Amino acid sequence: MTRWNFSSTGNEVVEAFKDRVKGKTIVITGPGVGGIGAETALSLAAGLPSTLLLAGRTESKITPLITTIRSQYPSITTTFIPLDLASQASVRAAAASINSQVDKIDILINNGAIMACPYEKSVDGIEIQFATNYVGHFLLTNLLVGKLLLGGGVEGVRVVNVSSSAHRSGVIQWDDVNFQNGRVYNPWEAYGQSKSALILFSHALASRLKKHGGFSFSLNPGSITSGLQVHLNTEDKALLADGIARAAAAEKALGREWKMPSKKTMQQGCSTTLVAALDPSIEGDSGAYLDDGDVAVNRPPEYLSFPENEERLWKLSEDLVGEKFDW
Repeated sequence: MTRWNFSSTGNEVVEAFKDRVKGKTIVITGPGVGGIGAETALSLAAGLPSTLLLAGRTESKITPLITTIRSQYPSITTTFIPLDLASQASVRAAAASINSQVDKIDILINNGAIMACPYEKSVDGIEIQFATNYVGHFLLTNLLVGKLLLGGGVEGVRVVNVSSSAHRSGVIQWDDVNFQNGRVYNPWEAYGQSKSALILFSHALASRLKKHGGFSFSLNPGSITSGLQVHLNTEDKALLADGIARAAAAEKALGREWKMPSKKTMQQGCSTTLVAALDPSIEGDSGAYLDDGDVAVNRPPEYLSFPENEERLWKLSEDLVGEKFDW
């Protein structure tokens, strides 16, 4: 059991583990201003890492964050990396840029995401939420693995995948991730599929990183108002109601009662990400799904931890990106 809870803040976590931040090289995806990725970066900056690489699609949404960090912490090398997670070509270009700029990576935080959007395929022909939230991160992580395996120091490298409690709204459609090209598409099922994949991916990474002294975790940041909810405006009450109904049904199927989660501030929202990235007390639970700063009491469905499903997802992902990753 960790020292953290619902009310813990990102700044508190970083203050507690400053020695694990100072001098480190950290990559964060999706750190646009107004989201938990940006708040994660700001909290980490207070710990004085040597390098922050902030990877996102829209530079204008990240530039204000970079300006703030540079003004407050001029010793940190803070750099924008163009990255569209929905485009494998963009992911490959971003990975090449990162690999050329750093000797090692100590912490990779796969934070970027979209949520409950209308049906669309990525430029590579993959349902857009699965492509953005999961496949892009699978490809990026594997393309950075050489630098990751050189990082971490005595503490060990960490790969953090930001999932969601909404993973229960959809299962991985092993034979049809595109929902029959949209004919049977539901935004929440697709979102749940992508966030479920991140949980299983974390288990697969934990298995691979173990022999290199590294760790991986997935997590639920909590209920936070941010740009992620762009498709959940007040005019789309039906979509929101569907999401609530699916969450309640999923918990009932597991013999639990679902309650609407209390809202977190941005600082509270980034705290579990930072626990996953820094706290030494969870090392024995590598691969675990965290909630409110600790290994979740209400754990994900069992199939998201089966070794055979880890490998099944890995193979599916390799097929989708057209490259094998054996390390």
